[in-house]
Amino acid sequence: MLRSLFAGISGLRAHQTMMDITGNNIANVNTSGFKSSALVFEDALSQSIRTAAAAGANTAAQNPAQVGLGVKAAGTSVNFTQGNSQLTNRTEDMLIQGEGFFVIDNAGTQAYTRAGSMASDSAGRITSADGGLVQGWMANNGVIDQTQPTTALTIDSAKYASYSLSPDGTLVGVLASDGTQQNIGRIAVAKFSNVTGLEKIGGTLYRATANSGNAQINAPGSNGMGVLVSGALEMSNVDLAQELTNLIIAQRGFQANSKVISTSDELLQDLMNLKR
Repeated sequence: MLRSLFAGISGLRAHQTMMDITGNNIANVNTSGFKSSALVFEDALSQSIRTAAAAGANTAAQNPAQVGLGVKAAGTSVNFTQGNSQLTNRTEDMLIQGEGFFVIDNAGTQAYTRAGSMASDSAGRITSADGGLVQGWMANNGVIDQTQPTTALTIDSAKYASYSLSPDGTLVGVLASDGTQQNIGRIAVAKFSNVTGLEKIGGTLYRATANSGNAQINAPGSNGMGVLVSGALEMSNVDLAQELTNLIIAQRGFQANSKVISTSDELLQDLMNLKR
């Protein structure tokens, strides 16, 4: 069979994957904290027709001659640049201005997210949009000890009339009894030595992998962490103009590889019709 047939098939598969990724990016154009992805193409194996040879006494040097066998999807790259900010004026909404992820207890598993649309459950615990528990350090009589392990942040609605969020992640509550202010706790943020090594697990959540390195957890604004902004959300960083362009590129690539297959089929048909 013609090598071009298999090369064309590999091109169809790779451009279909590109379409899948582009479609997912466009679908999440309004997803808070979403980071767009792009497909990385890589050529497949090449078949050698002639090997390289050094120059001899009476012969010239010879370059290798190879025929490529198609393309493959080598992987995906995630764009972790900051998305646009959107003001909501909602106290529970927060964004990280700079590097870092919110630390979430996702049903017993530690996960990380850039989506800052938070809420509270019946126990007063701060939760992510899908019910994960936001992690940080609780204050003891107004004193925050960051040497302790992180835990679920809880705001006692009976004790505090209201609360606010500082850029360093400190939750400051107003005591219902006398109106004085007291530290409730501090939100933790995490960063990684290789952020592109994180694995998406759905719900705009990520988990650490062997290639991302362990989470380095600190308070916002310290050790290279970004600061928190209350009453705003980080929106998706999907560039819609770029994604629509990628749709055209993927479509034309798919069409071109389809043409390779149909042309190869015509060549085979001519071969089958040869007569002596």
